[in-house]
Amino acid sequence: GILGANGCGKTTLLKAIANILPHKGSCLLAENTLESLSARELAKQCGYIPQKSGITIDMTVLDVVLMGYHPDLSLLQPPTAQMKEHAKATLTMVGLPDREQKNYNQLSEGQKQLCILARIFVGARKLLLLDEHTAALDPKTAAKVLDITDRIVNRDHLTTLMITHNMKDAIAHGNRLIMMMNGKIILDIQGEEKKKLTVKQLLDKFEEASGEEFSNDSAILG
Repeated sequence: GILGANGCGKTTLLKAIANILPHKGSCLLAENTLESLSARELAKQCGYIPQKSGITIDMTVLDVVLMGYHPDLSLLQPPTAQMKEHAKATLTMVGLPDREQKNYNQLSEGQKQLCILARIFVGARKLLLLDEHTAALDPKTAAKVLDITDRIVNRDHLTTLMITHNMKDAIAHGNRLIMMMNGKIILDIQGEEKKKLTVKQLLDKFEEASGEEFSNDSAILG
């Protein structure tokens, strides 16, 4: 989980890892530096989900999910029957059963995010980057999306970085919490310390590490 006030560098960090933004550092995934991978190979390794899906093309839900097998659309091959069945099963798993022939543009924002998660999961990515992927959702739908994300991330042992403004969510999900300020990590909490952490303790730790109070209108304390 990655926390921090607006402008502290959270999204910049994720976009640098995904090679969306140029950077001077190096991102290592398993034994490969992500910078050394072609755009096609990187898309196979890394799944990036922004606050909103951004896809507005006229496609069925099933076709959107099947894109997960071929991130490079110029190389899209006709899907096999096995791919289709796996895609349908994945849609059911994320809570979208019997939606495969529905037009993607007709889905709610929450359903779109679930569809994009399904697209990434069928492609068996190794790295998942979530940039406030529940920010545009109502609390009930956001909780559902987070629960499904949690279950599949844990099942498939996916390395995942999740940006959030919700301190309670940052504490409840994942096994490590990073807080950023001015482009730098000022808190890194994990293990038993994170499991026992409260929002008040987190705010106290931020104040101690930064020398100032955490002030951000968009932050949700709990």
